[in-house]
Amino acid sequence: MLFQIWDKTMNPVAKIFTILDEIVDHQERGLSCSEIARSCSLPKSTTHRILTALMNSGHLVCDPDTKKYRGSLKLSRLGSQVIGHVNLRTIVHPYLLRLSDRTNYTCHLGILNERMGVYLDKIETGYYGIRLFSEIGKSFPLHCSALGKVLLAFLDPEVRSTILGGELISLTPNTITDRSLLEGQLTKIRESGYAVDREETTRGILCVATPIRNETEQVLAAISVTFPSFVEKDRGLGHAIESVRDCSEQISSMLRDDVIVSRKITLEIAGMSM
Repeated sequence: MLFQIWDKTMNPVAKIFTILDEIVDHQERGLSCSEIARSCSLPKSTTHRILTALMNSGHLVCDPDTKKYRGSLKLSRLGSQVIGHVNLRTIVHPYLLRLSDRTNYTCHLGILNERMGVYLDKIETGYYGIRLFSEIGKSFPLHCSALGKVLLAFLDPEVRSTILGGELISLTPNTITDRSLLEGQLTKIRESGYAVDREETTRGILCVATPIRNETEQVLAAISVTFPSFVEKDRGLGHAIESVRDCSEQISSMLRDDVIVSRKITLEIAGMSM
């Protein structure tokens, strides 16, 4: 969140949403009351009162050990209800089903939402006996996920620089936290057309992602396949890369052929990313 000076006349409702925005932006690690008050430029007493009310209403949870706040499943469901009506998800869903059938991997659709990514759809497979924590409407980090790196790679450099202006949080020993190294990786993604997350977000899990483009070649979203890391050792990544690339190209081709639908979805995604 951009720094702002506390306005004593700020509407109480605005304070609530300012706090919620900040917490959701840091959902992965959570934030303490002091951190929230400081980043939102609000008095700690006011912040604590609002946090207590949001916990009582079930929209926030607080870790009793770390005293850090995160959004609850109830809050996630609110976002899911909005996201569930985005037409892109309806259009892409059949393609994800076929991609999942082809690979036996869990598949995701994600878009950019300010400094985070958001899952628009998910097709889960129990083929490998693993269950991922990703959920429709839930956010994901941009700098270390395959979906996120695809979305970052094709952004305007100034916009990307703004998004990466804060600390790059390490989630696993493989997470890239050096901005110059990440930029180097994003350059390779632009050249190859796909991104790989090698246990950078979750230990033991790999992802491959590719972009979805509209009729002007603007990247609107990304799709991915997710699978255990041992798969790469057993059979390599060729099949996964080819499968997800074919799928995203089919979706992009469909959008290029239907300009009206493509423009409508572009406007919808832009509205959700504001």
